[in-house]
Amino acid sequence: MQEKINKVIERYKEINELLSAPDTHAKPNLIKTLAIEQAALEDLYNLAEKHNKLQKELTELKEMIATESDHEMLNLLNESQLEVSEELTATLEAFEKLARKADPNATRSVIIEIRAGTGGEEAALFAAELYRMYLRYAEHNNWKTEQLSLNHSSTGGLKEVIFLIEGAAYGKLKFESGVHRVQRVPATEASGRIHTSASSVVVLPEAEDVEIDIKEEDLKVDVYRSSGPGGQSVNTTDSAVRITHIPTGIVVTCQDEKSQLKNKKKALSVLKSRLYDMELQKQQDSERSKRQSAIAGGDRSAKIRTYNFPQSRVTDHRIKVSWHNLNEIMDGYLDAIIESLQEALANES
Repeated sequence: MQEKINKVIERYKEINELLSAPDTHAKPNLIKTLAIEQAALEDLYNLAEKHNKLQKELTELKEMIATESDHEMLNLLNESQLEVSEELTATLEAFEKLARKADPNATRSVIIEIRAGTGGEEAALFAAELYRMYLRYAEHNNWKTEQLSLNHSSTGGLKEVIFLIEGAAYGKLKFESGVHRVQRVPATEASGRIHTSASSVVVLPEAEDVEIDIKEEDLKVDVYRSSGPGGQSVNTTDSAVRITHIPTGIVVTCQDEKSQLKNKKKALSVLKSRLYDMELQKQQDSERSKRQSAIAGGDRSAKIRTYNFPQSRVTDHRIKVSWHNLNEIMDGYLDAIIESLQEALANES
C-alpha cells in the first residue's frame, strides 16, 4: 500500500509541474486533460500526504520513547503514540477505500447513446422518456447538455439519440450503461395488458484530442441528405455525415446540423469517445479478471434496471434494490439510485 501511496503523490506533483510548464500553456486540450486527472486524484493525494506525515510522526515518537527515562514524560509519549497510531490506521483505511472506487475518468463529461430495443414503438417512446430523464438529471446538477444526433420514430418516440453532458458526470452516470426495461400498459393497448419493452443506454467518457489520435487514412467519410421520420428528406443538401473507422469498423452518423462541417465535427467527437471507451473496457476487463464486479463497466447487453409503471417501482437488478417513487426518478432525481450503486462498488472487496 505504501507503494500506491507514493505513486499517487508522485503523479499529483508531476501533474502540477506539467500544468506550470510553459509548453503546456499553448495546449488547452492537454491542460483540460491534466486538470481532470488532478481533480480525480486530489482527495487521494490529501490522504496520502496525511498518511506519510503521521507515519513520520509515529516513527519520531517511537525514537523518543526508546530514549526517554522520565516516567511522566514516557506516559505522555505513549499516549501520543496511541493517538497517532489510531489516526494513522483510520487514514490508511480511508485511502484504501477511496483507492478501490477511484476512477480517473470520474470528472469527465459524458456522451450518452440511447437506442430503442425490443418492443417497437413502445420501446421508442420509452427511449424518449429516458432521454428526458437524463436531461433533467443534468439540469439538477447544473450541467450543460448538447444534442449530437437524433432519430425520431413515426409516433414521436426516439429510435436513437446521442447527446453530450458537459460536467463532472462520468463518475455518476457510468453506472447507467446497460439495458433498461419498462413494464406498463401502452397507450395503444386496448385490452389493458401490461407489455414489456426495452431500450439500451451506453455512457462514454468524453475523449480529448490529445488522448485519441485518429489518422485520416483510417476514416471513410460519406455524405448524404438528412432524413426525418418516415424517411422523408428534411434537407436539400448533402449535409448528413457518416464516418466509418476502418480499423475497428465503428460507424458514427450525424445529421442534426445543416452544416456538413458541424455534423462531421460532432461525429468525430462521438467516434473519439467510442475509441477511448474501447480502451477503457479492455482495462476494466483485465481488472475484472482479478476482482469481479457486477457494477463497474458490466456487460452492456445485460438487463440492469426495470421501470414498473403500474406499481410505481424501479428495480436495479445488479444490487437487487427497489425504489417506489418512479415518477420522481423519471423526472431526473437519480441520486438515490446512483449513491446506492457507488456504495455497493466501494464495499466490494
